[in-house]
Amino acid sequence: MSNRRSPRTRTVTRAARGASRAARPAVHAAAVVDPRAHSRLVVDGLKQAPSRAMLRAVGFGDQDFDKPQVGIVSTWADLTPCNMHIEELAREAAGGADTAGGKSVTFHTITVSDGISMGTPGMRYSLVSREVIADSIEAVAGAEGFDGLVAIGGCDKNMPGCAMALARLNRPAVFVYGGTIRPGAQRRDIISVFEAVGARAAGRIDDQQLLEVERTAIPGPGSCGGMYTANTMASAIEALGLSLPGSSAQDAVGAAKREDCRRAGAAVMALLREGIRPRDILTRRAFENAITVVIALGGSTNAVLHLLAIARAARVRLALDDFTRVGRRVPVLADLKPSGAYLMSELVAIGGIQPLMRRLLSAGLLHGDCLTVTGRTLAQNLEDVEDYPQDQRIIRPMSEPIKRDSHLVVLYGNVAPEGAVAKITGQEGVSFTGRARVFEGEEAATAAILADRVRPGEVVVIRHEGPRGGPGMREMLSPTSAITGRGLGGRVALITDGRFSGGSHGFVVGHIAPEAAVGGPIVLLRNGDRITIDAVRRRIDVDLSAAELRRRHQAWKPRRPFAEHGLLAKYARMVSSASEGAVTDL
Repeated sequence: MSNRRSPRTRTVTRAARGASRAARPAVHAAAVVDPRAHSRLVVDGLKQAPSRAMLRAVGFGDQDFDKPQVGIVSTWADLTPCNMHIEELAREAAGGADTAGGKSVTFHTITVSDGISMGTPGMRYSLVSREVIADSIEAVAGAEGFDGLVAIGGCDKNMPGCAMALARLNRPAVFVYGGTIRPGAQRRDIISVFEAVGARAAGRIDDQQLLEVERTAIPGPGSCGGMYTANTMASAIEALGLSLPGSSAQDAVGAAKREDCRRAGAAVMALLREGIRPRDILTRRAFENAITVVIALGGSTNAVLHLLAIARAARVRLALDDFTRVGRRVPVLADLKPSGAYLMSELVAIGGIQPLMRRLLSAGLLHGDCLTVTGRTLAQNLEDVEDYPQDQRIIRPMSEPIKRDSHLVVLYGNVAPEGAVAKITGQEGVSFTGRARVFEGEEAATAAILADRVRPGEVVVIRHEGPRGGPGMREMLSPTSAITGRGLGGRVALITDGRFSGGSHGFVVGHIAPEAAVGGPIVLLRNGDRITIDAVRRRIDVDLSAAELRRRHQAWKPRRPFAEHGLLAKYARMVSSASEGAVTDL
């Protein structure tokens, strides 16, 4: 075989004219960029003939060995509507990379469905899957020598898992959101079904009505339709600069999403030529932008967990208190489900999140100098964005917010010395005091709520659901939906060392740390203890003396682990506190 070509290199300057040094610290003027820095090690030279032979069998021709290789990460699976269409989108992204001069190679990672496993033991694998997704993408890209990546995610854990892997690998990359689902009959979505279960238990609807909701809520492909975790994280990743403008606010089915994928493939080739990598984009200021957009949209509490984890992968210092610091000056502007009235598809119809970001930028709430995957700054991307139609009601003006500061409230106190995260929109009030009703796990709590054994004024305590104790930190959508369905919304509070679905609403506090499994104070609570949640003072406390808490702790004995072998056991041994993002690579 003839000798391979010598390395092709080029000299680049800053791709984003006017980008600040803080926005792009790792790429310097006159830096030498080799777009094939990784694939060259796999396919160039005499000794790599076996590698080339293997790749010829999967479709490589002679000319392909001289092209940058772009890995297309597909999270396709037909086990959930969130991901059932992503294989088609992966083909579009591959075509975009090939047309722009690259050689695409598609590979897959896993997905699990939160909506299907919710309320069952299988939900323990949900947050665990985020780590598996990140690890698997890192493993494949690292082994195969891809020069760049396009990752396409649809369900809740796909997105942060993909972003974590892109940050770890630090190779030119673009994330693409699979898109939101269209509404079902009567504007229903998956949360409509969960709440209908509670309504049926309360006798407010009959079996036939429940069946009708079940049959009509999910009409086809796409992620859950409100500002739940999937749409929240898609918006956050776009605000970080890892997605092309508009990617987070598109229907799953349609020409716009297919074009977004083609453009993403081409964009990775441009990033390769310019030498722009994820950690050039994922700066601390970019994470502040993401927090700002999540708050303005009224997004999921899971964004706290996932942004902490992505920041860890990007080697950026981010802590719970940063959400408080940013949140003091950012209003909630979007009237979106679950706390509001509108669906994501309705926001898409009026322009998505780009006009909102432009408003936030104009108000001085976003860092416009942050670099993005377009090679331009955030401010430059927003220059030509038009405002929303005047008659729309989904996004409030800055002067008339739904809430003047963040709905994501970080609480401390003798129940949560390392912090907890509440979702307080103001509709629930800003404080709650009640007597504890303690449950060891989600199933017991849900059964009691559906059986009408939880009374107004009580604080439902669900423990042993943390990252280690669950393990896997299950989402408490079933009990919170049962509370709403039974008409107890706003009349009871719920606290847990687990977490919440983006579809949960009401007076709820999750991520309580330290968790019960490691002896955190939540494990010491008893029925009848008086608990106060104060969102103004940012406190969650039980009316017990320090001496009494010490006495109870001395009598406490750890529970036997839920899993003693396999993936869940391995995760439980490795996982960090929720206050650190519940990651496994500290």
